[in-house]
Amino acid sequence: MKVTMHVNGRQVSGEAEGRTLLSAFLREELGLTGTHIGCDTSQCGACTVHVDGKQVKSCTMFAAEAEGAEVTTIEGMANADGSLSAIQQAFQDYHGLQCGFCTPGMVMAAAALLEEIPQPTEAQIRHHLDGNICRCTGYHNIVKAIQAASGQPVAVAAE
Repeated sequence: MKVTMHVNGRQVSGEAEGRTLLSAFLREELGLTGTHIGCDTSQCGACTVHVDGKQVKSCTMFAAEAEGAEVTTIEGMANADGSLSAIQQAFQDYHGLQCGFCTPGMVMAAAALLEEIPQPTEAQIRHHLDGNICRCTGYHNIVKAIQAASGQPVAVAAE
């Protein structure tokens, strides 16, 4: 079947079987490989995207369900001039990544959180990230990056 949606601000179409997951459609049909597939069981959050403004694990949704939807992937998070968004820049500045595999999902989750709660507490950040797993960083720098992206002061450990 043909599936049409708006991805990162542009209308796209592609072929998908009825059982094709949105994550696979984005990666394989549209070539948007920033959406990572880590578990295929909706536990890790590496495939997080926004569908019609809501945070969604794209491995839990069929591509056909996104017919006509507005989808934003990590590739759509950059500023119009190609520079990093405030969230992406904060992840870089505060080393909110290590291997980088979970980073696209973390950035997308952070963007959804900041849309809902512009200046979340540390507890709110940690609660919101509950469905996104990072195996490398211990989350401390991810939390700092999200605090920084929200404009809040960030406690930096003494050297």
